Amino acid sequence: MASSIQAQVPQSTAGAPPTFGTAPSTGPEVSAATFGEAERLVQIEMTDRDRAEAASNWRKSMAALYERRTGPRKVILTETIAPYSTWNPVLPGHHAGPERDRFSRSAPGPGPLPKSDGEIAYASVAQLSRWIETRQLSSERLTNIYLSRIARFDPKLHCVITLTGDSAIRQARQADSEIAAGRYRGPLHGIPWGAKDLLDTAGIATTYGAEPYRNRIPTDDSAVVRRLHEAGAVLIAKLSLGALALNDIWFGGQTLNPWLLEEGASGSSAGPGAATAAGLVGFSIGSETGGSIASPSMRCGVNGLRPTFGRVPRTGAMTLCWSLDKLGPMCRSVEDTMLVLNAISGPDPGDISSVPSKLDYDAQASVVGLKVGYFPAWMKESPATEVDRAALVAIRKLGMIPIEVQLPDWPYDSLQLILFAEAAAAFEELTLSHKVDQLKAQVADAWPNSFRQARFLSAVDFVQSDRLRRMVALEMARIFSQVDLLLVPSLRDEMLTITNFTGHPSLTMRAGYVEVSQARSDWAPDPRHPLPRFNPPRRVPHGITLIGRLFDEGTLGRVGLALEHAFGVAREHPTGF
Repeated sequence: MASSIQAQVPQSTAGAPPTFGTAPSTGPEVSAATFGEAERLVQIEMTDRDRAEAASNWRKSMAALYERRTGPRKVILTETIAPYSTWNPVLPGHHAGPERDRFSRSAPGPGPLPKSDGEIAYASVAQLSRWIETRQLSSERLTNIYLSRIARFDPKLHCVITLTGDSAIRQARQADSEIAAGRYRGPLHGIPWGAKDLLDTAGIATTYGAEPYRNRIPTDDSAVVRRLHEAGAVLIAKLSLGALALNDIWFGGQTLNPWLLEEGASGSSAGPGAATAAGLVGFSIGSETGGSIASPSMRCGVNGLRPTFGRVPRTGAMTLCWSLDKLGPMCRSVEDTMLVLNAISGPDPGDISSVPSKLDYDAQASVVGLKVGYFPAWMKESPATEVDRAALVAIRKLGMIPIEVQLPDWPYDSLQLILFAEAAAAFEELTLSHKVDQLKAQVADAWPNSFRQARFLSAVDFVQSDRLRRMVALEMARIFSQVDLLLVPSLRDEMLTITNFTGHPSLTMRAGYVEVSQARSDWAPDPRHPLPRFNPPRRVPHGITLIGRLFDEGTLGRVGLALEHAFGVAREHPTGF
């Protein structure tokens, strides 16, 4: 039966169904030559007859389908409207996640409170929380330590968009008062933190790092901000992100890596990476769509946890891609990521993709016998390094069992069609109004060009990419029927793409150091602006990434904790900060 999309066309004969190709002509004239040129964009071939036939009735059959956008009956899609179709990372017939909720952190014993403010600033949340709980350290003192460090070091790093100093002091004093009265809320109570500036904060600018939104002040807190407020955490700063969550350039400049100031901090969670690494906050919240937690965590040497898609609600967070966006903690220790994740997990009615989930984390639980999958060929070639290969040795020494795994040789980058299409839809008005032209980055690989190009992607290929996504999810389910987790080179393109599209959780953590002879960049090479070279090479952090089963972040946490102790590199911080 023909679609009802042409139902508005009067029928001359009672009982005759609506048909395709009989709507009033609309839109600009097209010709066979129009289709000839369009074929190049979508890489198909039509015959001369095909083109002529398509051109002859395009204005009656297809052009009207754009009426929602082109009029006369335009429909405005507000930013709170998500697509009706949602991505569920759990395949039909599969069960994901632990059977129970359990959260057992490391035993008390943070050691004596350091004498210097600098040492206090670099302490983990696990330590800071014990000192605050026992009132050896006040939240107000800790907040002032971080505010002082931001004033001193942010001019070098460009990682803070909005400082919330006055409200932070008020929150810290409230925390101290509550703790003194015996109303301790938990391990985040009184801990200063920074939010990637795509999380709405009531009455405080949330700019997305982008010029058109510099004066955007939301009226409500995002779900994650609200939960951290309820946990007693102290919001100290809105941190930078590459404009509209791409790379590390925002309207205030480029956020820099505290370990190597000649290069960017990587993105898009550039501010959370730089601020956490430089000891300007206790912890931070970043977001990832295609690598935006993993990459700055690698570059800045911090621990970034990308939760399972759906575990942490995105209500009140900037949408880039409805089926890909995730919010997660960036911290200086592995256990800190677990403490934060525990506070921000759980569904929220404002995010239709958020779901109930359990978190089973026991810091004292053994890792002996866990099966760790790895890709042998990946460990032998770039971007893997000796640090990655040493991590595989550490896995064995800790009593875990390395298991070789394989994936089909498929064109996984084809999935990116979904990312570009969703992102272009999320920022359609910004693009079509040309406000996107205000963004600082206007190179071929920045959002303005990508948003415009995406208008010409094929809707048919979008559906086919979505079908490929299901095939990839089935392959990942097969692998995780054999192993408990995966160890992969952190910036291996295939795995970054695959796991972001399948929704699996990841933990990127510092595992050692490498030497680099040239600054690194998220941007495509530009011969007009070559990156700085170093002689002798510079020593910088290097990390590994653990990939977990869906909703099994607890296993990532305890394995990450065991590896962190084995590596013994987490306590070093960048020189000069």
